[in-house]
Amino acid sequence: MPDLNLLITLDVLLAEGSVARAAKRLRLSPSAMSRALARLRATTGDPLLVRAGRGLVPTPRALALREQVSQLVQGAQAVLRPAQALEMAHVVRTFTLRTSEEFVEGFGSALLARLAEDAPGVRLRFVSKTDKDTAQLREGRVDLDIGVVDPTASPEVLTQALFRDRLIGVVRSGHPLSQGEISAARFAEGRHLYVSRRGQDRGQIDDVLEAQGLKRQIGSIVASFSSAIALARNTDLIASVPERYTPDRRDLFCFALPVALPAFTVAMLWHPRLDADLAHRWLRGCLREVCGR
Repeated sequence: MPDLNLLITLDVLLAEGSVARAAKRLRLSPSAMSRALARLRATTGDPLLVRAGRGLVPTPRALALREQVSQLVQGAQAVLRPAQALEMAHVVRTFTLRTSEEFVEGFGSALLARLAEDAPGVRLRFVSKTDKDTAQLREGRVDLDIGVVDPTASPEVLTQALFRDRLIGVVRSGHPLSQGEISAARFAEGRHLYVSRRGQDRGQIDDVLEAQGLKRQIGSIVASFSSAIALARNTDLIASVPERYTPDRRDLFCFALPVALPAFTVAMLWHPRLDADLAHRWLRGCLREVCGR
């Protein structure tokens, strides 16, 4: 296999027409450059540069190769040069985001508006997040995964926080809890909605209530917070949902939960192979901007 480094040497030799000047430009000794020229002659089967008086002149083969070699070297340098800028207005690409329905409802419109303005050729494909497995990121089936930070996430996955959130209580307007102080006991007495994508029927709230000698009754289990909010709006059931996911509070009464629960962080996750990708980096910036409003 030919040594492709010889292309750079040949390009400089043909441009300079001098072994000494080419050696200086490539920071080589004159003897090293002479050896390189000898290898080029052996590889191409042509003298390439021949002496004429005190200088060197190119052979017809060298003249024929000059432009082609220059283009090859410039192309290789462009491939290896770090990307500096990208005109998003000209990018045509589809990104797959794995997230919850609530995130799409809460932030999707603002994100799509930003794309329509600055990157009309970029399309977002939203797929449902049913677990915390990062295999789809690793396999390239998903470009960004959005959800609550998981301390056990694979260390090969990169993570950046988008916002902090907390659970709040939600009931219909006119619900008994909309009047008077809401104690842990009053809260536990009601019938509740529980959100679980895996069909579980208890969580952190139940653990905290149990520590106080209280127990709540789960009236229904749903797979999404948006379903819980819809049911709470039209029944006497109590929903506990993320505060940032409840922008539409018509016909709802929202309240701070009477139990101590830690806040949580919603973040985006991506595979390191996309970290330096300029279009992907731009999309991450859009998400940070939209979620930070």
